[in-house]
Amino acid sequence: MRAQFVLSEIGVGLRRNLTMTIAVVVSVALSLALAGASLLVRDQVNSMKDYWYDKVEVSIYFCTKADAGKSSAECATGAATPKEIADVKSELDRMPLVQKSTFESSAQAFAHMKERNPDDPLFGAVGPEAMPQSWRVKLTDPTKYGVMHSAFSGLPGVKSVQDQKKILENLFGLLGTLQTAAFAIMVLMLLVALLLIVNTVRVSAFSRRRETGIMRLVGASNFYVQMPFIAEAAFAALLGAALASALLVGGYSFVLNNLAKRVEFIHFIGLSSVLTVIPLLIAGGMGMAAIAAFLTLRKYLKI
Repeated sequence: MRAQFVLSEIGVGLRRNLTMTIAVVVSVALSLALAGASLLVRDQVNSMKDYWYDKVEVSIYFCTKADAGKSSAECATGAATPKEIADVKSELDRMPLVQKSTFESSAQAFAHMKERNPDDPLFGAVGPEAMPQSWRVKLTDPTKYGVMHSAFSGLPGVKSVQDQKKILENLFGLLGTLQTAAFAIMVLMLLVALLLIVNTVRVSAFSRRRETGIMRLVGASNFYVQMPFIAEAAFAALLGAALASALLVGGYSFVLNNLAKRVEFIHFIGLSSVLTVIPLLIAGGMGMAAIAAFLTLRKYLKI
């Protein structure tokens, strides 16, 4: 098949159905942009999990004087003794799950809290003795927090065992919901794009039914007759994929780059993640359009 013939037929088809072609390009661009955004949100969530879960610590808090006489049996006698604190340390040293443990005194905890909340009037009414001493434990596997909770909850002098991962799970749950919403909208937009592609191919085939009839009469094969229509749909999808890629790169440049400068506690994905998604969008968009056109032509391009 001559490439010149295919290119000329693509140009003819695009010009005859210009408005529908523009609609196909825009709908494919939006659907592929949402598909790419959904993939990038997934990568962002995984990146944040890897980054923050590696920094998650389990905190073993000890009783203070203020806890004396309360309902907790472990703190009924008041502040934890040095022996009780040392016993917890000995148990931590025997656990393979523990990667590192750091002791934080009441004075250090008070200084850290005051540094984070310098304007809190509460610090003028209480002193360092109000803050509990604690062991800050880094685990080799942060998901096994339950082992630490079972091992140290209820020990003499231990007030509570807390896992920072629970705080992060709410954030990751929100991001997961956003990803699901983006995926649902993406599926809807892909359906709209498919319907537009099918209608465009049908109109194009109907408007050129005389030319295709003549081609069949002179012995042209089905593939030769159908190829210009399939290429036309694939080309429109390629334009949509290019527009979607530009939207993703632009969104990364203007949104994530600005956020990365202002929100330092979030580990954002890099431009390489965006560039990795672009070939998938191009291949997926063109493949979807070509298959939709091929199936449509089998039904409507008959003589």
